[in-house]
Amino acid sequence: MSVKISPYIVMNGNCAEAVAFYEKVLQAKNLGLSRFSDMPNPDHPLPDEAKDRVLHAALEFDGNTLLFSDTFPGNPYQLGDQLSIAITSNDSERLQSVFAGLSDGGQVLMELQKTFWSPAFGMVRDKFGITWQVSTEQ
Repeated sequence: MSVKISPYIVMNGNCAEAVAFYEKVLQAKNLGLSRFSDMPNPDHPLPDEAKDRVLHAALEFDGNTLLFSDTFPGNPYQLGDQLSIAITSNDSERLQSVFAGLSDGGQVLMELQKTFWSPAFGMVRDKFGITWQVSTEQ
């Protein structure tokens, strides 16, 4: 039996925008997006500010899955540093495209460059505050 790791990204009200962004950049398949308002028979009435927030979403690309949700209004939220996602591949052109896409509106922390462990490695914090490590396999 194999184990699959699926990073879960929690956003603060802009999850649907983030899902659309990552779907495009990663050329991912959207496996579905549900909102808090889609819950059947909630135990308590939903506040208006919660209804359009994302309860759960999933993207699949190249055998990987990313999971997403928004926080429930009023719950604490800390942007970005609690999560880093590593993307590795032997397709350097694809990784260059992903790195460029993630950099758009974000901050390059380390330019895509040769390192002792990778022909091309770089780090970027995207416009949503998520840190990505992009690495070409040897």
